[in-house]
Amino acid sequence: MAERSFAKEVQKLRMGAGETFRGEGILAVTKALLENGVGYVGGYQGSPISHLMDVLADAQDILSEMGVHFEASASEATAAATLAASVHYPIRGAVTFKSTVGTNVASDALANLASGGVTGGALVILGEDYGEGSSIMQERSHAFAMKSQIWLLDPRPNLPSIVKAVGDGFGLSEASNSPVMLQLRIRSCHLLGEFTAEDNQRPAVTVKDALEAPKRDLNRIVLPPASFLHEQEKVTKRLPAARQYIRDHKLNETFGPQDGRVGIICQGGLYNSVIRGLQRLGLANIHGDTEVPVHVLNVTYPLVTDELQDFAKGKDSLLIIEEGHPDYIEQEVRAAFHKANLATQISGKGPFPEAGELTGQVMLDGLTTFLTEHAADLMPPVARAPNKPEYVPIPDLGKTVPGRPPSFCIGCPERPIFAATKLVEQELGEHHIASDIGCHLFSINAPFNLGATTMGYGLGPASASAFNDKTAKRRSISFLGDGGFWHNGLTSSIGNAVFNDNDGVIVIVDNYYSAATGGQDILSSRAKNKTKSTNHPIKDAVEGMGAKWVRQIDRTYDVGLMQATLKEALETPETGPKVIIASSECMLNKQRREKPARTKAIKDGKRVVRSRFGVDEDVCTGDHACIRLSGCPSLSLKTLDDPLRDDPVASIDQNCVGCGNCGEVADAAVLCPSFYQADLIVNPTRADRIWDKLRRKVITTLQCRRDARTLRFEETAP
Repeated sequence: MAERSFAKEVQKLRMGAGETFRGEGILAVTKALLENGVGYVGGYQGSPISHLMDVLADAQDILSEMGVHFEASASEATAAATLAASVHYPIRGAVTFKSTVGTNVASDALANLASGGVTGGALVILGEDYGEGSSIMQERSHAFAMKSQIWLLDPRPNLPSIVKAVGDGFGLSEASNSPVMLQLRIRSCHLLGEFTAEDNQRPAVTVKDALEAPKRDLNRIVLPPASFLHEQEKVTKRLPAARQYIRDHKLNETFGPQDGRVGIICQGGLYNSVIRGLQRLGLANIHGDTEVPVHVLNVTYPLVTDELQDFAKGKDSLLIIEEGHPDYIEQEVRAAFHKANLATQISGKGPFPEAGELTGQVMLDGLTTFLTEHAADLMPPVARAPNKPEYVPIPDLGKTVPGRPPSFCIGCPERPIFAATKLVEQELGEHHIASDIGCHLFSINAPFNLGATTMGYGLGPASASAFNDKTAKRRSISFLGDGGFWHNGLTSSIGNAVFNDNDGVIVIVDNYYSAATGGQDILSSRAKNKTKSTNHPIKDAVEGMGAKWVRQIDRTYDVGLMQATLKEALETPETGPKVIIASSECMLNKQRREKPARTKAIKDGKRVVRSRFGVDEDVCTGDHACIRLSGCPSLSLKTLDDPLRDDPVASIDQNCVGCGNCGEVADAAVLCPSFYQADLIVNPTRADRIWDKLRRKVITTLQCRRDARTLRFEETAP
């Protein structure tokens, strides 16, 4: 159950020629695929293109009508290998996943695909997860494109350019017999806009046609001696063909005046930021009209050097705006200009930082520095004197706004797992803990502060392999999620641990979905999926790999049980991997499923019960240990009006979803018994009303007795 449904939006994919298509970038990409006769699509979810997979999944009926095969791949490697269908057959295929982690996982298949080459257009749509909003290590796809000679498109961030880039990508791939990467930056995936649609095209050759008329070209198979010829073919045939196609079809664009002493060369994905920076300097308007010539690289690899040399003619200085490190584009341009004996001065990482995202303020500062030095006459007076009152720089919010590290959602079933781990460590001492990719990685932050490393998706237990020392007094603990388990963990982590008789403890966090990427279904999901096979227990797979000590916990909110099971795993004399499968449904997906049903039931007049939790202010001691062991965002502090109590007490706000973790933690840690559960009943029955009256009478009676005892005590006191 994905976090967002595109069931209504995908109907726009049926639009025909001349109609105006309005929507998000990811929806526009899907429409462009259909307009360009794609024959098959696949991919693996991951920010920032998770929703592209959701769109494709919701559009399966439309894809099927067009003869397009769709597959939700088991991993990025699986997705990349899917493009093998375009090696021998003239079928256009597209896959999507995030970079750089996804590209790393897919590297073997991509390298082999690029070596043998393709016949049909092969397009890899990458979610370029770089800069603000990123969730991974900061690397770029450019290096991979250069390594394997896969052409890299980086279109201007607007819907017409992105849609055009899809068609350009297929055309470039077929003209050069090479796969093409189309990178969509974080903001491009979700930007809103419009473009003029074209009619959808059925694939000229479908996968069904290929199955019924198989082909085989020995020269396309990556095996010596063909692989040696592939390397030569890349340089002597494919690269020149790619550059010729880029030149002939004008994939790169130039804006602004033809002449000028200075010019700017920028990656296509940075175009909006460049124009906005120039606009703030008074050198461009909101329509993109600029007084400074700008050459936009919608294709960042390969570069067409003669285009760049033509752009440089008559210019004294050029500014190359390239995001990230190393400065691949700047190095190649400098080398090309040096070989051509061009005297044009080049600036790049000088005005801009060596690494990091080129945010609005960074872009403005870099442009100001370059233009002030090389074209001061173009600069308006205010921009020339940044210290004047008219110039108002953007404040550094990092110095005034406190940091807010990511944390588990309210009611997350993973929080009690780490609360139990903290309690075990209090008793047995600290352990080396290996983390993994997924929501559970939030355990590294407060209040849990658990986890030392994260090496890759499904590699948590694998990253603890070196700690397999049976003479040590403590065992390692490693975590991985159900998504990572099926992606890579079953073999690389579980299989490796069994094969090497690893004595560590492995906790598989099973929340029923690939939750961190948006709640997509996986093999072990409990939900019924009309197009996928689900309900395959993780426990069966683990035992099938040969693990002997396996424990299944079906309610992670039972902190006491989690604590006891972890302790047993750490202390048992049994050797080999100790695997704990901790299962409870992702609270976000559970709420998405239950809220509509609950709302409908209330409207229909049915009895609905919702549990809420609270803190008894009279009982709470104010030591806040419950908060330190829970960290639930709905568990906060409240200052009392009682002058005799200075410390604030714990308090639960209205965001509580009734998971009960706070009370479970308090009970397992033997804290003050201040938590209580209240059931809110909507549309109560006659029996509910009778019981409510009875409870009120009992409570009133008990309160009166207490007040009477208090009064007698006060009267008899000296």
